[in-house]
Amino acid sequence: MDLKLPKLGEGADSGTVVNVFVKEGDTIAKDQTVIELENEKAVAGVPSTAAGVVAKVYVKAGDKLSVGQRILTVTEAGQPAAAAIPAAAPVPVQEPDTSAPASADEEQPSRPVAAPVASPSIRRLARELGLDLSRVRGSEAGGRIVMADLRAYVQRLQRAAERPKSAAPAPAHPAAEPIDFSQWGPVSKQPLTPLRQVIARRMWENWNAIPHVTQFAEADFTVLNDLRKKHAAAYEAKGVRLTLTPLVLQAVVGTLQKHPLFNSSLDGTGEAIVLKAYFHIGVAVDTEQGLIVPVVRDVDKKSLLDLARELEQLAQKARNRKVSADELKGGTFTVSNQGAIGGAHFTPIINKPEVAILGLGRGTLQPVVRAGRIEPRLMAPLALSYDHRVIDGGLAARFIVDLVRALEEFSEARVKI
Repeated sequence: MDLKLPKLGEGADSGTVVNVFVKEGDTIAKDQTVIELENEKAVAGVPSTAAGVVAKVYVKAGDKLSVGQRILTVTEAGQPAAAAIPAAAPVPVQEPDTSAPASADEEQPSRPVAAPVASPSIRRLARELGLDLSRVRGSEAGGRIVMADLRAYVQRLQRAAERPKSAAPAPAHPAAEPIDFSQWGPVSKQPLTPLRQVIARRMWENWNAIPHVTQFAEADFTVLNDLRKKHAAAYEAKGVRLTLTPLVLQAVVGTLQKHPLFNSSLDGTGEAIVLKAYFHIGVAVDTEQGLIVPVVRDVDKKSLLDLARELEQLAQKARNRKVSADELKGGTFTVSNQGAIGGAHFTPIINKPEVAILGLGRGTLQPVVRAGRIEPRLMAPLALSYDHRVIDGGLAARFIVDLVRALEEFSEARVKI
């Protein structure tokens, strides 16, 4: 039998082969990982759906695969391998000719190879109306098409015909003017990795789709850092390294609960706001391959110890490219902490469909006037980028003022184990 690439998840229909773990002649077990595939920013293993002997491997590292494409052929142990059959050329699917494009929720299914299942009366009616039954999605068992399916299909065509035609979309990225850089000196060319290509595309889309504004502030991290140092040993005894990031996450969630608009998204129409009652915070992780943002779920329901442990595990998985696609989805707000690297103020780009992101820079000792006296305090720069379609400047200023207060007045009781 042929092992083909299955659907990897919602919206995931292709990927790049990172590793191939088998070769022709190997004996494999069912559910054994045969390749690793990079999709978006995640790397996931693809298991075999059968046990046997690998007769033919059709892929290698660097190949781009789509759903349904052959990976390898497996024969039963002890059986001779059949001659490999060349992969058939893909058959182009003719797109329906409608007066306007269907929306995403009205997208028509691709033309199947097998004839659609329908009664003679349904077939006759479709012929009289000039409808292609292979475009109709059957709702009965085995994909059988009934009258309700036909009626729903006609209604979709009517809505498409009544919808005003929109202008052709602008290109996603303007073509760069070709330049021969070698005319000024020696050059070399390094291809972008698949991950860097994803990051580049996402950053371009986010920057161009969202009107960004960045609000800057500084927070006194003296108390927060003293609490971290005071309780670090207790956390280490539990096998967890306590950093400032989990404390910041708790302060962020408390502020989001006071300002729910920052924990929202615009819906697909752009005419309503989706307010989320859960708090899943994305945390940007700097890796050798590029920036990866795993999501810590239900931050509001977890102790500081649990947050510190989960952050450490997610960061390690991200650096080892073992983070799953699901662990990169569902974020409601993102935190990007450059403090460990040494950065100061910067303007983080919002992670669409979120509406805000917090950037933290490295804290430095600065002379600060407190109660009429100059004291050395650990001051850290904050940068809050927000979507101006959803959030106004006044709301952003109130949010960051409350966040600074939450950071500076962090309770020791929340740190104690």
